Amino acid sequence: MKKLRLSLVVAMLAIVTAARAQLNLGVKGGVNMSNFYGDELTDKNMKIGFHVGLAADYDFAPSMALQTGLFFTTKGFKYETSSSEYTENLMYLQLPVHLAYKQDVTPGTRIVFHAGPYLAYGVGGKRNLKSGNWLDTTWDVDKIFGDATRQYKPFDAGLGLGVGAEFGRFLVDIGWDMGLVNISNNTDGNIKNQNAYLSVGYKF
Repeated sequence: MKKLRLSLVVAMLAIVTAARAQLNLGVKGGVNMSNFYGDELTDKNMKIGFHVGLAADYDFAPSMALQTGLFFTTKGFKYETSSSEYTENLMYLQLPVHLAYKQDVTPGTRIVFHAGPYLAYGVGGKRNLKSGNWLDTTWDVDKIFGDATRQYKPFDAGLGLGVGAEFGRFLVDIGWDMGLVNISNNTDGNIKNQNAYLSVGYKF
């Protein structure tokens, strides 16, 4: 019986060690280039933002991995005329779940292709208006997400894809997220998020 218990303990330790060896945590952050798309939008321009958060990478096969994490990310749009600029900055917590294929290039360097869904929830935002040289006003909007016409639905989801490279513990990634959820509160409205990004990161 003692030998059986000892064998079970050793087996459990081996499983936990293997699981930990396959799970890599890290941090990622970078630049967003976001916009809205949909039926009710015209003359909307790309808005520069950012993302930062904790990344998790689970290698379940020699060349395959599941990539996820939790990120604070900004989306929205910018509208410009000859004399003014209006920006809406929507802030989300976002959870991607991507299937990744990794191809060795040189020892310690891998190319990574990844794609999959994401879920996001709005946590706040700002509106900014610049007009000529005399007006520069920023509104902190706690309720930019809600049920009113000028608010947006907080829940967002969509699909993303990207390609990156791993250099040992360091990584670089570029990708694109396309929202599939209409976040407009207008009865006939149709507004969806889209966002391109450039990330750099480090795996612990």
